[in-house]
Amino acid sequence: MTVIAKNHDLDRAWALLLERVRAHAAARSAHLSACVVLVPYAQLMAEGRRQWASHFPDGFCPRFETTRNWSRQLGAPQPQGSDFTGDVARDSVNARDLLERAGLAEWRDMLAAPLLEMAAQLCGVVAAVPPAERDAWALPARALLPPGGEGSAALRLEAAAARVALEWVLASPHASDVLFAPAVREATEALVVLEGYQPDALARSLLAHWGDRALCVSLPDALAGAASPPGAPRLAMLHPALDAEDEAQRAAACVLRHLDSGRVPVALAPTDRALTRRISALLDGAGVAVHDENGWTLSTTRSAAHVMSALRACAWDAGADQVLDWLKQAPALAPAALRTLEKWLRRAGPRQWSAARAIESARDPALEGAAALVAQAQAWREPMQAARTLPAWLAALRRLLQDCGLWAGLQTDAAGARVIAELRLDEGLDADLQALSGAGRRMGLVDFTRWVNEVLEAGRYRPDYLAQAPVVVMPLPQLLARPFCALVLPGCDEKRLQAAPEPPGEWTQAQREGLGLPLRSALEAAQRAAWEGALRTPFVDILWRTGDEGGEPLLASPLVLALELDGRAAAGSDCRQSRSVPVAPVPRPLPTGERLPVQQLSSTAYSDLRHCPYRFFALRQLQLQESDELGAEVDKRDFGNWLHAVLQHFHEALQHDPAAGPEARRALMDAAAEHATQAQRLDDAGDFLPFASGWPALRDGYLHWLAGHEAQGAHFRRAEVAASQPLGPLQLVGKLDRIDAVHPAGGGEPTTLVIDYKTENDTVTRRRVNAGAEDTQLAFYAALLGDDTLRAAYVNVGERGETRTHEQEDVVDLRDRLVEGILHDFERIAEGAPLPALGEGAVCDWCAARGLCRKDFWG
Repeated sequence: MTVIAKNHDLDRAWALLLERVRAHAAARSAHLSACVVLVPYAQLMAEGRRQWASHFPDGFCPRFETTRNWSRQLGAPQPQGSDFTGDVARDSVNARDLLERAGLAEWRDMLAAPLLEMAAQLCGVVAAVPPAERDAWALPARALLPPGGEGSAALRLEAAAARVALEWVLASPHASDVLFAPAVREATEALVVLEGYQPDALARSLLAHWGDRALCVSLPDALAGAASPPGAPRLAMLHPALDAEDEAQRAAACVLRHLDSGRVPVALAPTDRALTRRISALLDGAGVAVHDENGWTLSTTRSAAHVMSALRACAWDAGADQVLDWLKQAPALAPAALRTLEKWLRRAGPRQWSAARAIESARDPALEGAAALVAQAQAWREPMQAARTLPAWLAALRRLLQDCGLWAGLQTDAAGARVIAELRLDEGLDADLQALSGAGRRMGLVDFTRWVNEVLEAGRYRPDYLAQAPVVVMPLPQLLARPFCALVLPGCDEKRLQAAPEPPGEWTQAQREGLGLPLRSALEAAQRAAWEGALRTPFVDILWRTGDEGGEPLLASPLVLALELDGRAAAGSDCRQSRSVPVAPVPRPLPTGERLPVQQLSSTAYSDLRHCPYRFFALRQLQLQESDELGAEVDKRDFGNWLHAVLQHFHEALQHDPAAGPEARRALMDAAAEHATQAQRLDDAGDFLPFASGWPALRDGYLHWLAGHEAQGAHFRRAEVAASQPLGPLQLVGKLDRIDAVHPAGGGEPTTLVIDYKTENDTVTRRRVNAGAEDTQLAFYAALLGDDTLRAAYVNVGERGETRTHEQEDVVDLRDRLVEGILHDFERIAEGAPLPALGEGAVCDWCAARGLCRKDFWG
């Protein structure tokens, strides 16, 4: 049976503290049921009631409340109109409306976020001022803000937003205003404020409001005063980790060790949310229940991702991958048709979804289901293009989610229900938004998507409370006065656990002091006090990583370094259980391909066989292929394809006017470039601009080369020629970039010249030619024509305006040797010769079959 360890110092502190509460109530002749004890955070309400029941089981119990919970129970007034509420769904609309009314409509979208941030920071300050005193408080507060006409444009806009924020929170009623009502003061016969690590301005105002009927007790001081006499100090265990994964594993191991030792409950207080998720996943895999009091940002939940995916897919310029991602999440679509559509999209490679409409004109019976799916997607997307008011947008989004089948999943998921509530997606939930003056402004899909994202980023999802969870995740300050038997503190490096946290906002020091905003010194004191309080936990493990994701070294937090200097910490042992894994080297694969005969052979396929027989086996005989990326950036291969299309179009047009002069040829090449750009839908691809910027130099360099090429008797015949040639049991196939005819200077029959364009570095092309029989491309193309007098050359088209010819000498002899080699190689394959993975050379770096041959795991 698990033994629940005890923290005797904490029990003693609670006993003394609650005795002070009872004595204060008795001194003021206050009935305990009419006494309110304000705690610094919500989790202490239940702990305070439990401690009272433990120490004073008979009689009445005072009310343990936070200011927020107390205000809610007393019936705080409902927000009206443009009141600031802290609810981003309302406040985001009101912020833009206020900026318009302040004459800042042009910068509305830019200033909305900083306005909301400043209003949220000022709200707590203003709410702490009694309502009757706010007008007097506002006069010096306004004087602290700079006038609008000073400084640069950015500073003037920032100052204007600050003034709007201040006036907004001053004009808004606050939920805590009800606490200053005379009836509440009369009904509450005694008030006790338990202060946390950082003083609460509202609680201090309430202390002044209640006068001698109020008592303030510092929880950290009470705990320190009740500590046991100094004895042998219990040292914190230090665990430096190599990286984030090592840190997560060691933290989870520390938690499991404490649980095995009966130290329950265990507090887990990481400073990094990504680290928290990883540790929680490791503990979940070990069968340990974890309750997360922090929760997580609503936008990171799967339900929120479904909503944002649907909105982004409805944008007029949505990428093919964005729409496909949404459709793959939609339960209303047939999976078979979706797979067909994805296969077609990856093969066609469109960047924008608008290009997917081409599937409807394919008239391929196998694509009918996919074409119907595209039509359905368009029917869902098109109604989302028109501008409308916010309530109309919410109704349109609800219909979209219902039509695509995502709505039911949101309703049945706890996080999804939270998304629906925060966005007011259910019918009738948007009544408060409809009453806002700014809700009548028409907005486009981009603006509505921004509003949804702001709401989801501000919202938090907290899972249901797990009463028996042995591990609780919480912020460091919320360890205060809670009975944890062990504490695991990951993320204690210099970056994530700062001794002096930076105060939020862009306020000056004078403004912070005058307005009552947190100062850096106050935050530092609170951080150090929370750190010292956490170290009073009976067993403490402190972890940090010594290297960040980018490879930069990290030191431990200054708080950890000070702990070491004071001799209050010791090196902790790695709690992970080691295990022996037998060595099992992976042998090089040696398949045979006699039962997978190849009917057609291209130059690329034979190059695969020459470079690595296993690569040929996997990609050509088994026909395994990588899935093409959707919406990938334009790269050198795309530029090469574009250039091939440009030169084909140019030379075919030039055939109608071969005597065209330089200016006419330049115009023809520009027209060909424009045609190819539009045909390949690169005109709206911003990442094609680096290639397009070099076009004038490339064009002029190619025309200069062409003039010299034609002066040697060469004339264009055909481009992009599909050719084939039988060879024993094989059919050689390929597409020739270009075929020219070269007329001898003294007359006679012209010679065929096969040209292959290259856009690579000229040195690489020269190396190809010098490789002789090692380079098979031109020899293979020569085999496709079967002409005994032909010539072959690479034409390197340089982006910097230098086009050069690299002719392969003795290409006919190389062709004959190549044909002999092809027949010999395939004869051996048919006889069952193994096709080993050679695993040599740079060819492996980008090989699609590398994961199959397991080269990285060979013995």
